[in-house]
Amino acid sequence: MLTDHLGRADDPWERRWTWDSGLPPRWLLVGYTGSPQDPGDDAVALCADIDGLFVDLPPRPRERFTLLGCVPDGALASVLDSMASHAAEPERAWLDDLWLSAAPDQPAARRGWIGERLLDVTVLGHRPSRTSPERLDIDLEGLVDVYDRTDGVARPDDVTEFVLSGPDGASCGVCADVTGVFREPAAPPVPLVTLVGCRPEPPLLTAIAAVHQTTKAGLRRRRVGAHVGAVAADGSAVGLTYGIVSGTVLSSSPSRLDRDLLDVTIASDAREPCPAGTRGILDRWFTGRPTERNLWARYDRTLRHEWTGVALAHLARRNTPDQPAGTAFHLDGRFVTDIEGFYCALGEAINGPGGYFGWNLDGLADCLCGKYGATAPFRLVWHDSAVARRHLVAGYDRRRHAPAVTLDVLLGLLAERGIDIDLR
Repeated sequence: MLTDHLGRADDPWERRWTWDSGLPPRWLLVGYTGSPQDPGDDAVALCADIDGLFVDLPPRPRERFTLLGCVPDGALASVLDSMASHAAEPERAWLDDLWLSAAPDQPAARRGWIGERLLDVTVLGHRPSRTSPERLDIDLEGLVDVYDRTDGVARPDDVTEFVLSGPDGASCGVCADVTGVFREPAAPPVPLVTLVGCRPEPPLLTAIAAVHQTTKAGLRRRRVGAHVGAVAADGSAVGLTYGIVSGTVLSSSPSRLDRDLLDVTIASDAREPCPAGTRGILDRWFTGRPTERNLWARYDRTLRHEWTGVALAHLARRNTPDQPAGTAFHLDGRFVTDIEGFYCALGEAINGPGGYFGWNLDGLADCLCGKYGATAPFRLVWHDSAVARRHLVAGYDRRRHAPAVTLDVLLGLLAERGIDIDLR
């Protein structure tokens, strides 16, 4: 027999989820099935495992672009000049990020198109333009700034000339067109997701019942869209920041783990999975919040970011009041070799092991307003700050998808909020 211990029965996230099986339930899916006008927050399934949710993908390959009919200006013109005089030094061809937008008087700008950003751009070469010899065709390498590598990038149909600018808004020139930026959505990198050892709730049972229906209505009934929550040893569930299962139910069969459960296979929508290491991080919270400091230090930058995401997801279950203004917090700086390490260390300094106090600049700014464990002004004693001084420097994260956050940027933000910083 499968049972639940109920908290608030109307809220799946407030229930205590258990079942009579030889293995614990680990994942809760909350969302909807079918194609409702207003997707709900119903319990969709409880399961022991999810194949395809945690997968390491290869790094995104760098992409090639060409600015056609370009009149370079500012930093772009400087890079071209530098390449001409220092052909043997490829670092001089690095441009930083580059914005493509429309001039304010163009229809695309008036209807609100903000443009596209190219990340970590390197200039590969240039030549006279075929269409306008007085202009240049310039070849670039970098990445298009998209939330998910599977995202499409729509071409605006009412731009007659693209305006180029740097991350500070300074002009880099104009171009008549650009290749390589606009594209259709890509196929899902993980085409199938399987709910292993699954107990379907009524919405998913409806979708499973429609697996042999090939009509449009049948395909709609088979649709699933759900947020994934990690179920702890006490049966409580916490939603993952990026965990989503969405797609079309293909099949179900008795589970290889327990014949009273099902294995349900779903043709996944296009989206990136969570990094494989995220699962190991969640395992550390299975029996409660971590009690040992610096467990995050062994992870790379991607998983350090996942660590703070898991800490944020568990934050809602804490009702610890802020420490009084003027409190001194001690930050262990031995492992702050990147901005993600800083957020992990700061969360622990203020809220203990597994603590959260921001995971990006916006999150940090929110935390500094209070209700996250500390009330400004407070004192931050930063031990071994020389580690951050060596690592958090301009350009250290140039291949990340965000502007560089240096130690000086952090110190400036903290000082603006009245934080007394003691670098040791």
